[in-house]
Amino acid sequence: MQVKHLLLIAILGLTVACSSKKEVIDENLSEVELYQQAQADLDNNSYNSATEKLKALESRYPFGRYADQAQLELIYANYKNGEPEAAKSAAERFIRLHPQHPNVDYAYYLKGLTSFDQDVGIIARFLPLDQTKRDPGAARDSYNEFAQLTSRYPNSRYAPDAKQRMIYLRNLLAAYEIHVADYYLTRQAYVAAANRGRYVVENFQETPSVGDGLAVMVEAYQRLHLDDLADTSLQVLKTNYPDHPQLVDGKFEARTAEADNRSWLSKATLGLIESRPPLPPGQTRANQDVIKQYQDAKEAIPADLLPENQSADEEKKNDDDDGTPKSRSIFSYMTFGLFD
Repeated sequence: MQVKHLLLIAILGLTVACSSKKEVIDENLSEVELYQQAQADLDNNSYNSATEKLKALESRYPFGRYADQAQLELIYANYKNGEPEAAKSAAERFIRLHPQHPNVDYAYYLKGLTSFDQDVGIIARFLPLDQTKRDPGAARDSYNEFAQLTSRYPNSRYAPDAKQRMIYLRNLLAAYEIHVADYYLTRQAYVAAANRGRYVVENFQETPSVGDGLAVMVEAYQRLHLDDLADTSLQVLKTNYPDHPQLVDGKFEARTAEADNRSWLSKATLGLIESRPPLPPGQTRANQDVIKQYQDAKEAIPADLLPENQSADEEKKNDDDDGTPKSRSIFSYMTFGLFD
């Protein structure tokens, strides 16, 4: 049923778009008549027609009695017509031209409201989309715009509604950060995950996602073998969020399983052939590669450029315990050292 509705809306939209023509506005209309016609269009939800009349009113009578009001209502008409960029541009223009206007708070409010509804399109209204997993750019803009309104005009009639929307947006932004942190956990980017979790704890207090941020920190620190930080974060989680889903009978359960970093050869042979030794705690393949590059560069230094006794020390490292140089067997050469 929802798909049929979407198709019907798309067909109607295309029909209206193809059949619509720019309205010709009588040049002999007075300022009052033009304003009254624009108001009638707004009352009838004819926002395209209202937009054209309001623009004509502003251009024909820039210093008239309805010029400022036309600019304000043009913001509203663009917002209701589903043109967020035009609405924001009109709001910014009004704020720039009339910073001391008694109704400038309305321009701030409509600007924030436009960003608030920008991500909620036709599809989002019919399909159950999770807003916390979408790009938070418009939500962040809306939060900042509502924050300007509430800080500059705390007694505005629009401030209470703006504050309620800010609470919702703050919760949404915090939940988005947790989704990003979970993605980093699955990608084994534990440092990035821990930073995201700490960011939520530090910047989104009093949101439902703070407990999830602490849980992310615990899991990331455990994977990094930073036991002190993991224990501290776990203690804070237990104290403040004892009913968190990842606390089962007082014990912490990781959300993601520990990744298997073995090579495909090791997995295919069930560990009988290990092409590379397992990593020690806190080490990464990138670390090992950098250390190997350093050792190779060090060995490539000519002997006459080394400090005194350096050559002898290097030779000792290449000798066995009995003082004889290390040697490899033919089998070792044939298997490329896999079974050494």
